Amino acid sequence: MSTRKRTAAFLSLALLASACVLAGDEPLRVGAIYPLSGSQGPGGVDEHRGVLLAAELATADGIAGRPIEVVSIDVAGSDAAPGAVARLAEEDVQLVLGSYGSNISAEAATATAERGMLFWETGAVGMLPTESRQGELTFRVPPTGGVLGGSAIGFVLDQLATRMDLDPAELRFTIMFIDDTYGRSVALGAAQELARRGLRFARVGYKVPGFDPVRVARRVARARTDVLFAAAYVQDGIDVRRELVRQGVDLVAGIGTSSSYCMPEFGDALGIDAVGLFASDKPAAAPLDTGGLAPDAADLLDRANASYRERWAEGMSPAALAGFSGAWALFAHVLPASPNASPAAVAAAAQAAELPLGSLPNGSGLRFAGPGEAGAGDNLRAASVIWEWVSPGHAEVVWPPAFATHPIEPRDLTP
Repeated sequence: MSTRKRTAAFLSLALLASACVLAGDEPLRVGAIYPLSGSQGPGGVDEHRGVLLAAELATADGIAGRPIEVVSIDVAGSDAAPGAVARLAEEDVQLVLGSYGSNISAEAATATAERGMLFWETGAVGMLPTESRQGELTFRVPPTGGVLGGSAIGFVLDQLATRMDLDPAELRFTIMFIDDTYGRSVALGAAQELARRGLRFARVGYKVPGFDPVRVARRVARARTDVLFAAAYVQDGIDVRRELVRQGVDLVAGIGTSSSYCMPEFGDALGIDAVGLFASDKPAAAPLDTGGLAPDAADLLDRANASYRERWAEGMSPAALAGFSGAWALFAHVLPASPNASPAAVAAAAQAAELPLGSLPNGSGLRFAGPGEAGAGDNLRAASVIWEWVSPGHAEVVWPPAFATHPIEPRDLTP
């Protein structure tokens, strides 16, 4: 019998023996560690809001059997994560959600695993250390950085190049990345996809602080880049794009990923200079064609987005929807299948979870790779999309067709 089948059998017996253990009036307290301030604050706030909303709706619907109380701690940087985990442990909070930032996620996952706590990642995409016990106590609901990087390259080669009548073998690719956990993870996914297809590429890495957009743009130009893949944060992504335009670097295509090219701030700051760029990322509540969702997931998305807009006067961004969907997966699909709220029991329920694509309101399904498997603890049914900036300050989902709200429109990126 496979590990997954044994886990499912164990859960069935445990549920029969311990039915309604989670039921009651006493709140189920879960931790939430996100950057609510600092450079990653805007995205961290959005993702945290999504988690809060998921807890509120799950409580209102009585889904988890008990009210859910979110114990939030502002973790502006990775150095604050171990202390935040220690504070939660002192309050006997054993289930922890986080964390938007990949550097924060790596520290938080390690710290929770050391204390036997469960860590549930709702948004960060970077590689996690072996100490995090992925698939045992650490689970990640969103797509990994490797998936986002590989999807970006696959889109350029399979969709964009075809529409532009380009031969990929004749194109020069450059992977530009911030040299940290997030940037290296996403860049690796892009590099692996290019290598798998037998295509060569240049690498341009940089660090913050000490980042010089003029120098980075010159390195991209010296590589005679046709297609630029960028794993950046918002401000460095903006600064390099401005420099490429100022220096007159002629690109055939440009695509970035989750923490830069997809962000509203990126399009707002660059205006016309963002038009024609693409982004590989998680979906937002709008635009998103809900035809790719199961009916109950589509209804939940409408309800959640309306509640979010009423409270915070804006729709759910990719980070907000990732936070909501990731938390909802835990509150509505994993906790009700767990005989109790201990980390071990919840982890076993997570390992046994099976949801098809489109079951969650961001288009994802749920199936975690088990311990010892490739990508242990990662959600193998996480959804991602390709965005395009189609006009100044306005992006649309253009791929895959199940979620697309706009056709792919290749643009001339000549400055």
